[in-house]
Amino acid sequence: MRATVGDQLVQHGRVVGEHDKIGEIVEVMGQKGEPPYRVRFEDGHVGVCSPGPDTEIRHKEIRPS
Repeated sequence: MRATVGDQLVQHGRVVGEHDKIGEIVEVMGQKGEPPYRVRFEDGHVGVCSPGPDTEIRHKEIRPS
């Protein structure tokens, strides 16, 4: 998994009814775009994430409108 600053990180809900958490990558802390990432989520929380299998990176140049 690789990302750049400005990409979206989407953590999909793990159980039925749980909403996805969407954030913007504000810092790539690994080498060559690899995790961990510092992410600012929609609620304003900023955290460090090492994405798992329930996570998707939406690259800024191919994001759906």
